[in-house]
Amino acid sequence: MGGDRHGKGDGMAHDLVIRGGTVVDGTGAPGWTGDVAVDGDRIVEVGRVDGPGRREIDADGQVVTPGFVDIHTHLDAQLAWDPIASSSCWHGVTSVVLGNCGVTFAPVAEGGAEFLAEMMESVEDIPARSILDGLSWNWSTYGEYLDEVETLPKGVNVGGMVGHCAVRVAAMGERSLDEEPAGPEDIAAMVPMVEEAMAAGALGFSTSRTFLHRVPDGRYVPGTHATADELLAFAGVLADHQGAVFESAAKLGGRNDPEGRFTREEIGMYGDISRLAGCPVTFGLTQVDIVPDMHLRVLDFVEEENADGATIRPQTTSRHIGILFGLTARTPFDRADGWDELRSLPLAEKVARLTDPTTRAPLVAAAAQRVEGLPMDWGKFFALPDDPVRHDLADDESVAAVAARRGVPIAEAWIDQALELDGRRMFVLPFLNQKMEEAADMLRRPYVVLGLADAGAHSKQIMDASQPTFFLTHWVRDRGEFSIEEAVRLMTSDTADLFSIPDRGRLAPGSFADVNVIDMEGLRLGYPEMAHDFPGGAGRFVQRADGYTATVVNGEVFMEDGEHSGALAGRMLRR
Repeated sequence: MGGDRHGKGDGMAHDLVIRGGTVVDGTGAPGWTGDVAVDGDRIVEVGRVDGPGRREIDADGQVVTPGFVDIHTHLDAQLAWDPIASSSCWHGVTSVVLGNCGVTFAPVAEGGAEFLAEMMESVEDIPARSILDGLSWNWSTYGEYLDEVETLPKGVNVGGMVGHCAVRVAAMGERSLDEEPAGPEDIAAMVPMVEEAMAAGALGFSTSRTFLHRVPDGRYVPGTHATADELLAFAGVLADHQGAVFESAAKLGGRNDPEGRFTREEIGMYGDISRLAGCPVTFGLTQVDIVPDMHLRVLDFVEEENADGATIRPQTTSRHIGILFGLTARTPFDRADGWDELRSLPLAEKVARLTDPTTRAPLVAAAAQRVEGLPMDWGKFFALPDDPVRHDLADDESVAAVAARRGVPIAEAWIDQALELDGRRMFVLPFLNQKMEEAADMLRRPYVVLGLADAGAHSKQIMDASQPTFFLTHWVRDRGEFSIEEAVRLMTSDTADLFSIPDRGRLAPGSFADVNVIDMEGLRLGYPEMAHDFPGGAGRFVQRADGYTATVVNGEVFMEDGEHSGALAGRMLRR
């Protein structure tokens, strides 16, 4: 990091100059060696900056990029107690979008907070008790919720979409969970809530239609069974608010839809919504081994709709999505005899019991019994490497392969690996985008957007907020499958433009000064670990990174070498 330079009087000095880095401006244009000057919250010069800065950062040999714009997060609650938005802040993210998948905390009818919190826990694995204790609940409409977020100190910029689930519950109460279609009077009650949110600056509207999302009693979340008429009514609202986005956790077929009929209908409905609203529609799309060509069929359907005037932008990840296991979190054997007690013990005691021959033997035996009863492919279950952290895992690295090489049962091989790193070895079970090359191929299509990092969600199950660092290390630096310019474009201007977020995602005079300075050679994923820092001590996975020399938000240095500077200059992003 450079020190202060005072070659001119303070009246002529820029507030910040980032000097001599490879400028990758977010547009996809070739990088060049240059400087970036900042005054206040704006970039004022990009190129050769002759004048000094009150503060300077020496970026020689490093890459200077716009801050990354993460469009798929569930930080809706976490920001209330974690103003730096970890783990996103450790991976170059400077702007986030809340309110994905239809699950939001507003609008909320009187007495409805507990239902919304419990639904968020059921869908996104964010503890309801932490949500209820950590939020003020000092709002009823979505606009009032945005006002509340605006008052919070925050290190990153924040925008949000209004969620269908909350709208439906506020309008219909218990009936919102029924499979019967909403009546005209119900739709008439919901439309003004969406209108209020959009008028207050919501970035869009989101819904959940997947059968994976349920409330605690097992029913599907409100809106899952909504008809096209209901969703098109909301599209009519978006039509009056230029720049809005319609986002969905889509109802896509698989083994139950071998001919792709209802998948085609789903994508056709998104085409109708896009054309009526004049807005982009985005939804999550991943490759899955059990239906290996489903994502390709969906992309074909999307191209048909886009050729007919729609703007549909599926979003996918840059790597697999996998559930994490380990002694610091859940294990595959938690329901086996003795393991339920083990789960509640401190890590050191778990390690002691699994290494002492007397206590180890019954635990190994119970785990071995559990292996036989689990419908799990142990050949696709991997210990996560630590030096470096990798996700391009080969079959011969699986737990089953390790057990075969060592000549021990699978349960014993898992336990022995789990005891590594003083008991902190993690395991990953990929279940989406298992073939990461397919994810990369999707991202090469110009209408597919990078998303689904799910920051803040599935807090004890996954850790995908580190996606930018993985993309830059694996696909750009190590594999050379994407240029640095294209990768940065996908994480900056492409995502900012999709959500009509002005003056962000590019390094250009007049743009907000959201900037990363990155040591590409030193860029490295940290190892996932369990922290207990949610309200009430609830646990969650966190993951750091090395190589981010500085992250600047609205002109203030926010993160320095992975540590928070103390600055909290984030702002609300209102459409």
